[in-house]
Amino acid sequence: MITESCTESRTSNKKSLALSVEKLSVDFHLRTHILHAVRDVSFSLYRGQTLALVGESGSGKSVTTRSIMRLLDSQARQTSGRITLHSENSDVVLTDLDPKSEAIRKIRGRRIALIFQEPMSSLSPVHTIGSQIAEAIRLHHGGTKKTAMESTTKLLEQVEIKNPAEMARRYTYEFSGGMRQRAMIAMALACNPDVLIADEPTTALDVTTQAEIMDLLKRLQESRGMALLLITHDLGLVAEVADEVAVMRFGRLVEGGAVDDIFHAPKTAYAQSLLASTMRLERPAEARASRQLDDDSPMLSVSGLGKSFGIVNWRGKELHSTKAVEGASFDLYPGENLGIVGESGSGKTTLGRMILRIIEPTAGQVMYRDAQGQMADVTRMNRKALTRFHRDVRLIFQDPFASLNPRMTIKQIVGEPLVVNNGMKGAELDARVAELLELVGMERSAMERYPHAFSGGQRQRFSIARALALNPRVIIADEATSALDVSIRAQILDLLIDLQKRLGLSFLFIAHDISVVRYFCDRVLVMHHGRIVEQGDAEMICTAPQDPYTQSLISAVPNPDPRHKRMINRTRFISS
Repeated sequence: MITESCTESRTSNKKSLALSVEKLSVDFHLRTHILHAVRDVSFSLYRGQTLALVGESGSGKSVTTRSIMRLLDSQARQTSGRITLHSENSDVVLTDLDPKSEAIRKIRGRRIALIFQEPMSSLSPVHTIGSQIAEAIRLHHGGTKKTAMESTTKLLEQVEIKNPAEMARRYTYEFSGGMRQRAMIAMALACNPDVLIADEPTTALDVTTQAEIMDLLKRLQESRGMALLLITHDLGLVAEVADEVAVMRFGRLVEGGAVDDIFHAPKTAYAQSLLASTMRLERPAEARASRQLDDDSPMLSVSGLGKSFGIVNWRGKELHSTKAVEGASFDLYPGENLGIVGESGSGKTTLGRMILRIIEPTAGQVMYRDAQGQMADVTRMNRKALTRFHRDVRLIFQDPFASLNPRMTIKQIVGEPLVVNNGMKGAELDARVAELLELVGMERSAMERYPHAFSGGQRQRFSIARALALNPRVIIADEATSALDVSIRAQILDLLIDLQKRLGLSFLFIAHDISVVRYFCDRVLVMHHGRIVEQGDAEMICTAPQDPYTQSLISAVPNPDPRHKRMINRTRFISS
């Protein structure tokens, strides 16, 4: 039984038990059918313990956590189960409480706190960070604004935000991704909860920020004796921080136990496949390792490329400028996969968009050699020449749902470049779209459906099909796999490698996941504060980095083996 296997290494003393979930089932009543989102899920969580709930998107992880918080939407129905919050004095059966009652509102935030995946959408953009945290404190503990702000400052200091009194007066948009997540943690810890639920808390963060956030969470957990329920699909992260693991698939818990047992002796085929996908990304793809570059002459040659953003006051006068990218120089060869890695804010995306002239560079040049061997400076192209260039060099975005118009069918989305650039229509358009869908492993029957009907991995395949529509020579993939589960990520990377072999593509691959870059890329550029600090062979960079910053970046990558946890490099490159 999952409950027993997930808790057998812990004492059964009732006083140590923090949360128990027994045979929880949740259905969604949709317009056309009933979706069984969670079926007979049971597990226990103890004080001081970290339990990782893992599985692919749609496995029921987040529905389970929202059931615990009593935050299910109107379409959801809990059909069975019991969720109990335990304490030394008394136990509270959460499933007996009305989700809109005062009783559950007193528990949310105070005894059970939740850290959301995306802090930008979870924090108010029109209130200061300090006022939002102070509001949570006053809601549960009362007191004056002054005392609440004093407590807020102490919390921001505990989560290692520098100059906490000053930062409390700033707004969400003035914080980096890592700082926003730290503010979310401060808010979650404001009332010293017994149970902390972290729902994909580091998915959108780069590896060094991720390492710092998880290191911070573990230290705060130890100092406060909290129980931590970690929801994630990152098995490397699970290996680093979890005591116990519960694996979910199709709404059910299929396997559970101590982290070492799950990683080294998984019993179910599904757990084995998840671990195999993770380990596969820890080494170069065989197809990449054996590939020879097609040509000695670069097709893209970037020289001294730079971008400065001016900061102006309300009168339009420039106060100062920030160098987002400075002096970037590199070459991309035919048939090559070139990775660009670095933390958030390092200039990776700005660099990629300058190459496409989506962002106008303030210095340097981009030389492009077309299929006829003619060289031209992209930074000086007129609109007509730039349109031709954009047929050869295409972009794949990070979030496949946000980049696909929800009001357009898959046929309209994939076929749009063909209609706009080639005037294609009718049977010819249908045939070409069907051909593109087949190329990325999708059925022709998908053409008349809409993006919401597909999974994240399927949506990204449609994004790839759209990028391939005009037979490009170069694909710029901007974090194209970071929003995907590890097994889907491996599938998409293998698809891109296969397409490269068949179509002769070159990739400029922007990522913060070192394992993905190692698997997919031939060479790597490492960016820090807008500059390229190191570049070279992907395997050499990943195994023997020379620059101190690259060493810090590599050391922050979680090792997907609980027996070989990495030592977190305490050097704070992010705040330097």
